[in-house]
Amino acid sequence: MIGKIFGAIVGNKAAKHVKGVSGTSGTLLGMAAPVVVRRLGPLGVIAAAAGAYAYKKYSDRREVEKARGGRSSGFAEPTRTQA
Repeated sequence: MIGKIFGAIVGNKAAKHVKGVSGTSGTLLGMAAPVVVRRLGPLGVIAAAAGAYAYKKYSDRREVEKARGGRSSGFAEPTRTQA
């Protein structure tokens, strides 16, 4: 019971720093976190953290490519000349 209350408080505070998550959603996620962690076990938590890290890197890379112009191969488009 104390873990759920503590998780709800932490989730509510964390929601203020996460884009797209409201205070209520953060509270509910914080309340569910101890249950999920207990069910996953240590290896499941490590796998979930590694997956989240990989997704974050992928998301950041896509954002940089979009800002750069979209071409990730490093080669420029060939110039077209009129004949």
